[in-house]
Amino acid sequence: MTVDLSKIDLIVDTYLIPFGLKLMAAAAIWVAGGFVIRGVIAGVNRAMAAKAVDPTMIRYLDSFLRVALRIGLLLAMLGVLGVETTSFAALLAAAGVAIGAAWAGLLANFAAGVFLVILRPFKVGDAVMAAGVSGIVKEIGLFGCTIETGDGVRVTVGNNKIFSDSIFNYSVNPTRRVDLSCQLAHGVDVARAMEALRAAITAVPNVVTEPKPVVEILSFNVNGTLLAVRPSCANEHYWQVYFDGNKKIAEVALRENWPVPEQHSVVRQVSP
Repeated sequence: MTVDLSKIDLIVDTYLIPFGLKLMAAAAIWVAGGFVIRGVIAGVNRAMAAKAVDPTMIRYLDSFLRVALRIGLLLAMLGVLGVETTSFAALLAAAGVAIGAAWAGLLANFAAGVFLVILRPFKVGDAVMAAGVSGIVKEIGLFGCTIETGDGVRVTVGNNKIFSDSIFNYSVNPTRRVDLSCQLAHGVDVARAMEALRAAITAVPNVVTEPKPVVEILSFNVNGTLLAVRPSCANEHYWQVYFDGNKKIAEVALRENWPVPEQHSVVRQVSP
């Protein structure tokens, strides 16, 4: 049995050599494109860092650029190999729609994360209450935020849940009001009590002088007069002022010898 070398040469010249050249060109594009992508991303990151862009935004753009440029590089390789990229792009779009339907919740969290970074209702290090969780923001991620609560628990909350709920940021303003109260018994001189409490609460460490501490009548109840005692401080001193303020109120009550608040009832006997 003889082998027709001319046919083999024809197959090699017609198919194998052109395909090998295309394969080498595609490999070269992949390697060179990888270097270009890394250079572009590094340059963009340096530019954003120089402009003091939020680190979370840098991570978002970094991830987006890596995926987008890799997809573009893959399409370029397929074009060199002779693959019809239009049908591949349509297949990729269909896959994207299917994945989006399956991962609707994750995509909603991702979209909400983008808005959190753009609108910046809070940043890493802020004291917030978001989606019912109160604490210090440790990380703003692609799909969720990590908040460390006051009792030392790290909670990860989905970005969509945060963005769709009310967000309380305690670190935006320089001071925060501390709401305390003091229940006076019947018969206590209210004006004198207010003056004593105002002087005592002003002396609490880290209470600011502006805005001035407020001591006013909040309401009247069956036990007597209820006073509102409201000093202000920086957010990081909130609980120290809260506890020290209550101690000062107790000290003033003991020093002034105020009676224990109690309900007073009047009983009248009506003759038939």
